[in-house]
Amino acid sequence: MTNKLTAAITAVGGYVPEDKLTNFDLEKLVETNDEWIRTRTGIEERRILKGDGLATSDMVVPAVKQLCEKRGISPQEIDCLIVGTVTPDHVFPATANIACDKLGAKNAWGFDVSAACSGFLYPLTLGASLIESGRYKKVVVCGADKMSAIINYNDRATCIIFGDGAGAVLLEPNEEGNGVLDSILRSDGSGCHYLHMKAGGSKKPASVASVMANEHYVYQEGQAVFKAAVKGMADVSAELLERNNLTSDDIAWLVPHQANLRIIDATANRMGLSKEKVMINIQRYGNTTAGTLPLCLWDWEKKLKKGDNIVLAAFGGGFTWGATWVKWAYNS
Repeated sequence: MTNKLTAAITAVGGYVPEDKLTNFDLEKLVETNDEWIRTRTGIEERRILKGDGLATSDMVVPAVKQLCEKRGISPQEIDCLIVGTVTPDHVFPATANIACDKLGAKNAWGFDVSAACSGFLYPLTLGASLIESGRYKKVVVCGADKMSAIINYNDRATCIIFGDGAGAVLLEPNEEGNGVLDSILRSDGSGCHYLHMKAGGSKKPASVASVMANEHYVYQEGQAVFKAAVKGMADVSAELLERNNLTSDDIAWLVPHQANLRIIDATANRMGLSKEKVMINIQRYGNTTAGTLPLCLWDWEKKLKKGDNIVLAAFGGGFTWGATWVKWAYNS
């Protein structure tokens, strides 16, 4: 009897732009300082994609190329590419389609998922379903955002938080019991009021007035989002453990969305996990929105061992949130 077919992560790729924006750089732009930013968020610097015409797809492509090289496959072997992003190259076509063209992934179909900071978690579950269906053998899931494109660098509440980056994973069929084993995903559209972009959609198309009013940037009510994120991420992670009869001792790593160090700490505490089991790289990249979870896997890949239980948890604007249990499938 064969085991149930699961979708295992078999390779990880990542990309962050070279240009750094430090807290000291931000001190020159807005009224803030390094100590204030570090103590409240844990961020020291973030990466910014600079260059004419460079877009989110230009970060997706190197991340996916790296993943293919690690796995020893050609982009032509990819069946499907899903890109989680809130900063697509265009309203349409999908960034995934543009990235497939740049990669030479001629046999892949693709689409984008918009779930803000849950923009890797949602498509990871989706991608796993495509593998589990038995119809696809190689699905790439990417989280990527060029947040610098929608940040107002005169708004000290948001400009200190976000950075640019992309990470990607390859999903393949597995019968050893490794891979994406369970997800609890949630959304609550009433949270839209607290974290959104006011203009640029069909509700309020771009106009001279909307541009002049700075409505094409991230708008956030920090306190409300912080409260909801702490509760949402911690609750769903604890629920995931309970549902699968897992304790903190069973978990090798927590991979939390890198939005704020205090939210990460609250989630780890709720799960009974020590700091040593928590992936944190917020100090280097800031909040790359859909990019944070795969960039953590990219940074920690060498420390992950076959059979490790890891929990990925995220909370995003709108609101979206969730937690996913993955059993790691390989030794680096």
